Amino acid sequence: MKSYNEKRDFSKTREPKDAPSKKGNKDPIFVIQKHDATNLHYDFRLEIDNTLKSWSVPKGPSTDPSVKRMAIPTEDHPLAYADFEGTIPQGEYGGGTVMIWDKGTIASNKKDENGNIISLEESFKNGSIEVVLHGKKLKGGYNLVEMKGGKMKGNWLLMKQDDAEADARRNPVSTQSKSVVSGRTLKQIAKNESETD
Repeated sequence: MKSYNEKRDFSKTREPKDAPSKKGNKDPIFVIQKHDATNLHYDFRLEIDNTLKSWSVPKGPSTDPSVKRMAIPTEDHPLAYADFEGTIPQGEYGGGTVMIWDKGTIASNKKDENGNIISLEESFKNGSIEVVLHGKKLKGGYNLVEMKGGKMKGNWLLMKQDDAEADARRNPVSTQSKSVVSGRTLKQIAKNESETD
């Protein structure tokens, strides 16, 4: 978490400062934050090992199992970041507006050869995560797989599992544009922030 703290001036940004935590949530959480920074993208965050492991997904998550989305790893974020919605000042790292696009709880559904569930921590270390999302917009299984070779080595792919929640016709990134906590659009979040400064 050192990298997270070093990149931010907490006298200028309202993002939460990392405080060491030995206790996570009873049910691990996820959050997807729509982030209008230099480029509009979606930050996909999973609670693993008492922190939010984070990936930047430029095109956002899909509900179509045939679609593979690039997921670029970023620094770990504190668990409190799951509640952050607002504007990061221009000139600060990640400057721009952040919306809580979706959030909820998660469970690992990756199994070993004996049918036992593999922990999220072990799955992350192995570069292959299978997780069930219980969100407001996204539900069902998703896979995150680290690419081991070639030009894209170190990046991951985010894919919807082919389950009852899969839907190739649905496009939540374009059709569901409001925050799940405040009901606001990115523009409304930015406008409200500027009016209260």
